[in-house]
Amino acid sequence: MASDIKIGVVGAAGRMGRMLVRQVAESQGCALAGATERPGSEVLGADAGRLAGIGELGITIDDDAAAMIAGVDAVIDFTAPEATVAHAELAAQAGAAMVIGTTGLGDTHMAALHRAARHVPIIVAPNMSAGVTLLMALVEQVARTLDESFDIEIVEMHHRHKVDAPSGTALGLGRAAAAGRNVALDDVARMAREGQTGARPRGEIGFATLRGGDVVGDHTVVFAGEGERLELTHKASSRQVFAAGAVRAALWSRGRPPGLYSMNDVLGLEA
Repeated sequence: MASDIKIGVVGAAGRMGRMLVRQVAESQGCALAGATERPGSEVLGADAGRLAGIGELGITIDDDAAAMIAGVDAVIDFTAPEATVAHAELAAQAGAAMVIGTTGLGDTHMAALHRAARHVPIIVAPNMSAGVTLLMALVEQVARTLDESFDIEIVEMHHRHKVDAPSGTALGLGRAAAAGRNVALDDVARMAREGQTGARPRGEIGFATLRGGDVVGDHTVVFAGEGERLELTHKASSRQVFAAGAVRAALWSRGRPPGLYSMNDVLGLEA
Protein backbone atom coordinates (compact mmCIF):
# COMPACT_ATOMS: atom_id res chain seq x y z
CA MET A 1 0.00 0.00 0.00
CA ALA A 2 1.41 3.39 -1.00
CA SER A 3 2.43 5.70 1.80
CA ASP A 4 0.74 9.05 2.29
CA ILE A 5 1.94 11.85 0.03
CA LYS A 6 3.84 14.44 2.05
CA ILE A 7 2.43 17.94 1.43
CA GLY A 8 3.84 21.30 2.45
CA VAL A 9 1.88 24.56 2.60
CA VAL A 10 3.50 27.94 1.99
CA GLY A 11 1.71 31.01 3.33
CA ALA A 12 0.25 28.81 6.06
CA ALA A 13 -0.99 31.68 8.24
CA GLY A 14 -3.28 33.32 5.67
CA ARG A 15 -6.99 32.63 5.27
CA MET A 16 -6.37 30.09 2.52
CA GLY A 17 -3.22 28.79 4.17
CA ARG A 18 -5.07 27.83 7.33
CA MET A 19 -7.82 26.22 5.29
CA LEU A 20 -5.21 24.25 3.34
CA VAL A 21 -3.57 23.03 6.53
CA ARG A 22 -6.93 21.77 7.79
CA GLN A 23 -7.77 20.14 4.46
CA VAL A 24 -4.44 18.33 4.19
CA ALA A 25 -4.62 17.12 7.79
CA GLU A 26 -8.17 15.81 7.36
CA SER A 27 -7.77 14.19 3.91
CA GLN A 28 -6.98 10.53 3.36
CA GLY A 29 -3.82 9.66 1.48
CA CYS A 30 -1.83 12.74 2.46
CA ALA A 31 0.00 14.17 5.45
CA LEU A 32 1.06 17.68 6.35
CA ALA A 33 4.86 17.64 6.29
CA GLY A 34 5.74 21.33 6.45
CA ALA A 35 4.35 24.85 6.71
CA THR A 36 6.04 28.20 6.13
CA GLU A 37 5.40 31.92 6.32
CA ARG A 38 7.31 35.00 5.21
CA PRO A 39 10.34 36.10 7.26
CA GLY A 40 9.33 38.32 10.16
CA SER A 41 5.82 36.91 10.44
CA GLU A 42 4.44 37.00 13.98
CA VAL A 43 3.31 33.36 13.70
CA LEU A 44 6.77 31.88 13.19
CA GLY A 45 7.28 29.10 15.72
CA ALA A 46 3.57 28.41 16.11
CA ASP A 47 2.12 24.96 15.51
CA ALA A 48 0.38 24.93 12.11
CA GLY A 49 -2.50 22.82 13.34
CA ARG A 50 -3.18 24.99 16.37
CA LEU A 51 -3.13 28.10 14.19
CA ALA A 52 -5.60 26.42 11.81
CA GLY A 53 -7.91 25.59 14.70
CA ILE A 54 -7.53 21.79 14.63
CA GLY A 55 -5.12 21.23 17.52
CA GLU A 56 -1.44 20.33 17.67
CA LEU A 57 -0.01 18.64 14.57
CA GLY A 58 3.64 18.81 15.49
CA ILE A 59 4.42 20.94 12.43
CA THR A 60 6.05 24.25 13.34
CA ILE A 61 5.68 27.21 11.01
CA ASP A 62 9.07 28.54 9.93
CA ASP A 63 10.43 30.82 7.22
CA ASP A 64 12.79 28.39 5.45
CA ALA A 65 10.81 27.58 2.31
CA ALA A 66 13.79 25.91 0.63
CA ALA A 67 14.26 23.40 3.45
CA MET A 68 10.55 22.70 3.70
CA ILE A 69 10.09 22.15 -0.04
CA ALA A 70 13.12 19.85 -0.12
CA GLY A 71 11.40 17.55 2.39
CA VAL A 72 7.96 17.13 0.79
CA ASP A 73 6.44 15.38 -2.21
CA ALA A 74 4.22 18.31 -3.17
CA VAL A 75 3.82 21.94 -2.13
CA ILE A 76 0.61 23.99 -2.28
CA ASP A 77 0.94 27.72 -2.92
CA PHE A 78 -1.83 30.34 -2.71
CA THR A 79 0.50 33.26 -1.98
CA ALA A 80 1.53 36.09 -4.34
CA PRO A 81 2.98 35.99 -7.87
CA GLU A 82 6.61 36.81 -7.05
CA ALA A 83 6.66 34.43 -4.09
CA THR A 84 5.02 31.71 -6.15
CA VAL A 85 7.70 31.97 -8.84
CA ALA A 86 10.44 31.71 -6.21
CA HIS A 87 8.75 28.67 -4.67
CA ALA A 88 8.40 27.05 -8.11
CA GLU A 89 12.14 27.40 -8.69
CA LEU A 90 12.78 25.73 -5.34
CA ALA A 91 10.32 22.94 -6.17
CA ALA A 92 12.04 22.33 -9.51
CA GLN A 93 15.40 22.02 -7.76
CA ALA A 94 14.00 19.73 -5.06
CA GLY A 95 11.92 17.51 -7.34
CA ALA A 96 8.67 18.38 -5.57
CA ALA A 97 5.37 18.70 -7.40
CA MET A 98 3.57 22.01 -7.02
CA VAL A 99 -0.07 23.08 -6.88
CA ILE A 100 -0.63 26.79 -7.52
CA GLY A 101 -3.83 28.68 -6.78
CA THR A 102 -2.19 32.11 -6.77
CA THR A 103 -4.05 34.76 -8.76
CA GLY A 104 -2.65 37.77 -10.59
CA LEU A 105 -0.02 35.76 -12.48
CA GLY A 106 1.26 37.66 -15.51
CA ASP A 107 3.11 36.54 -18.63
CA THR A 108 6.53 36.74 -17.00
CA HIS A 109 5.33 34.68 -14.04
CA MET A 110 3.82 32.05 -16.33
CA ALA A 111 7.04 31.89 -18.34
CA ALA A 112 8.93 31.12 -15.13
CA LEU A 113 6.40 28.42 -14.22
CA HIS A 114 6.80 26.86 -17.68
CA ARG A 115 10.54 26.67 -17.05
CA ALA A 116 10.05 25.04 -13.65
CA ALA A 117 7.55 22.60 -15.14
CA ARG A 118 10.29 21.11 -17.31
CA HIS A 119 11.52 19.42 -14.15
CA VAL A 120 8.42 18.69 -12.04
CA PRO A 121 4.63 18.48 -12.43
CA ILE A 122 2.99 21.85 -11.72
CA ILE A 123 -0.78 22.29 -11.59
CA VAL A 124 -1.91 25.90 -12.04
CA ALA A 125 -5.50 27.13 -11.86
CA PRO A 126 -7.06 30.50 -11.05
CA ASN A 127 -9.72 28.57 -9.14
CA MET A 128 -9.23 25.07 -7.75
CA SER A 129 -12.88 24.18 -7.19
CA ALA A 130 -14.38 21.36 -9.24
CA GLY A 131 -17.47 23.47 -9.90
CA VAL A 132 -15.54 26.38 -11.41
CA THR A 133 -13.44 23.99 -13.51
CA LEU A 134 -16.65 22.57 -14.98
CA LEU A 135 -18.03 26.10 -15.42
CA MET A 136 -15.02 27.08 -17.51
CA ALA A 137 -15.49 24.04 -19.72
CA LEU A 138 -19.17 24.90 -20.16
CA VAL A 139 -18.39 28.54 -20.97
CA GLU A 140 -15.99 27.53 -23.71
CA GLN A 141 -18.55 25.13 -25.17
CA VAL A 142 -21.36 27.70 -25.10
CA ALA A 143 -19.14 30.40 -26.61
CA ARG A 144 -18.20 28.01 -29.40
CA THR A 145 -21.85 27.18 -30.07
CA LEU A 146 -23.36 30.68 -29.92
CA ASP A 147 -22.12 33.20 -32.49
CA GLU A 148 -21.21 36.85 -31.89
CA SER A 149 -24.85 37.90 -31.96
CA PHE A 150 -24.69 36.85 -28.29
CA ASP A 151 -22.78 39.38 -26.19
CA ILE A 152 -20.61 37.98 -23.38
CA GLU A 153 -20.37 39.70 -19.99
CA ILE A 154 -18.57 38.34 -16.93
CA VAL A 155 -19.65 39.59 -13.50
CA GLU A 156 -17.71 38.73 -10.35
CA MET A 157 -17.97 39.67 -6.69
CA HIS A 158 -15.53 39.08 -3.83
CA HIS A 159 -14.92 40.24 -0.27
CA ARG A 160 -13.67 43.75 0.44
CA HIS A 161 -10.11 42.55 1.16
CA LYS A 162 -9.36 41.10 -2.28
CA VAL A 163 -6.47 42.99 -3.86
CA ASP A 164 -6.69 42.07 -7.57
CA ALA A 165 -9.42 42.83 -10.10
CA PRO A 166 -10.89 41.31 -12.12
CA SER A 167 -10.42 38.08 -10.21
CA GLY A 168 -8.20 35.38 -11.62
CA THR A 169 -11.29 33.21 -12.00
CA ALA A 170 -13.09 35.91 -14.00
CA LEU A 171 -10.09 36.23 -16.30
CA GLY A 172 -9.99 32.44 -16.64
CA LEU A 173 -13.66 32.47 -17.63
CA GLY A 174 -12.87 35.22 -20.14
CA ARG A 175 -10.07 33.14 -21.63
CA ALA A 176 -12.43 30.16 -21.85
CA ALA A 177 -15.02 32.25 -23.70
CA ALA A 178 -12.37 33.68 -26.01
CA ALA A 179 -11.05 30.19 -26.75
CA GLY A 180 -14.56 29.11 -27.69
CA ARG A 181 -14.69 32.00 -30.15
CA ASN A 182 -11.14 31.28 -31.37
CA VAL A 183 -9.88 34.77 -30.44
CA ALA A 184 -7.33 36.15 -27.97
CA LEU A 185 -8.89 37.62 -24.84
CA ASP A 186 -6.58 40.64 -24.95
CA ASP A 187 -8.03 41.55 -28.36
CA VAL A 188 -11.67 41.58 -27.24
CA ALA A 189 -11.70 42.29 -23.49
CA ARG A 190 -13.35 45.39 -21.99
CA MET A 191 -12.32 45.59 -18.34
CA ALA A 192 -14.44 48.60 -17.37
CA ARG A 193 -16.91 51.13 -18.80
CA GLU A 194 -17.41 54.76 -17.83
CA GLY A 195 -18.82 57.83 -19.52
CA GLN A 196 -19.83 57.99 -23.19
CA THR A 197 -18.67 54.57 -24.30
CA GLY A 198 -20.66 54.30 -27.52
CA ALA A 199 -22.44 51.19 -28.70
CA ARG A 200 -21.08 47.84 -27.54
CA PRO A 201 -18.71 46.42 -30.18
CA ARG A 202 -19.67 43.06 -31.63
CA GLY A 203 -17.58 40.25 -30.15
CA GLU A 204 -16.50 42.16 -27.06
CA ILE A 205 -16.11 40.28 -23.77
CA GLY A 206 -16.95 42.61 -20.90
CA PHE A 207 -16.03 42.41 -17.22
CA ALA A 208 -17.74 43.89 -14.17
CA THR A 209 -16.09 43.76 -10.74
CA LEU A 210 -17.90 44.05 -7.40
CA ARG A 211 -16.27 44.16 -3.97
CA GLY A 212 -17.86 44.09 -0.54
CA GLY A 213 -18.54 42.26 2.67
CA ASP A 214 -17.26 38.73 3.14
CA VAL A 215 -18.24 37.24 -0.23
CA VAL A 216 -15.99 34.25 -0.91
CA GLY A 217 -16.51 34.32 -4.66
CA ASP A 218 -19.45 34.70 -7.07
CA HIS A 219 -19.02 34.46 -10.85
CA THR A 220 -21.62 34.75 -13.60
CA VAL A 221 -21.07 34.56 -17.34
CA VAL A 222 -23.91 36.15 -19.31
CA PHE A 223 -24.60 35.31 -22.96
CA ALA A 224 -27.07 38.02 -24.01
CA GLY A 225 -28.82 37.66 -27.36
CA GLU A 226 -31.89 39.17 -28.98
CA GLY A 227 -34.92 37.90 -27.09
CA GLU A 228 -33.05 35.51 -24.80
CA ARG A 229 -30.24 35.40 -22.26
CA LEU A 230 -28.24 32.48 -20.91
CA GLU A 231 -26.48 32.88 -17.55
CA LEU A 232 -24.00 30.41 -16.08
CA THR A 233 -23.24 31.00 -12.40
CA HIS A 234 -21.01 29.59 -9.69
CA LYS A 235 -21.17 30.75 -6.07
CA ALA A 236 -18.67 29.67 -3.44
CA SER A 237 -19.85 29.91 0.15
CA SER A 238 -16.66 28.52 1.69
CA ARG A 239 -12.95 28.55 0.81
CA GLN A 240 -12.99 24.86 1.67
CA VAL A 241 -13.92 24.07 -1.95
CA PHE A 242 -10.66 25.67 -3.12
CA ALA A 243 -8.63 23.79 -0.52
CA ALA A 244 -10.32 20.49 -1.41
CA GLY A 245 -9.49 21.00 -5.07
CA ALA A 246 -5.88 21.85 -4.28
CA VAL A 247 -5.41 18.72 -2.19
CA ARG A 248 -7.07 16.67 -4.92
CA ALA A 249 -4.57 18.13 -7.38
CA ALA A 250 -1.64 17.34 -5.06
CA LEU A 251 -2.77 13.72 -4.77
CA TRP A 252 -3.20 13.54 -8.57
CA SER A 253 0.35 14.85 -9.11
CA ARG A 254 1.98 11.78 -7.63
CA GLY A 255 3.85 9.88 -10.30
CA ARG A 256 3.02 12.39 -13.05
CA PRO A 257 5.75 13.40 -15.49
CA PRO A 258 7.03 16.98 -15.48
CA GLY A 259 4.74 19.46 -17.18
CA LEU A 260 2.35 22.34 -16.67
CA TYR A 261 -1.14 21.03 -15.92
CA SER A 262 -4.56 22.49 -15.16
CA MET A 263 -7.56 21.39 -13.12
CA ASN A 264 -9.03 20.10 -16.36
CA ASP A 265 -6.29 17.48 -16.32
CA VAL A 266 -6.97 16.67 -12.68
CA LEU A 267 -10.68 16.17 -13.36
CA GLY A 268 -10.08 14.28 -16.61
CA LEU A 269 -11.83 16.86 -18.78
CA GLU A 270 -9.09 16.81 -21.41
CA ALA A 271 -7.86 13.83 -23.38
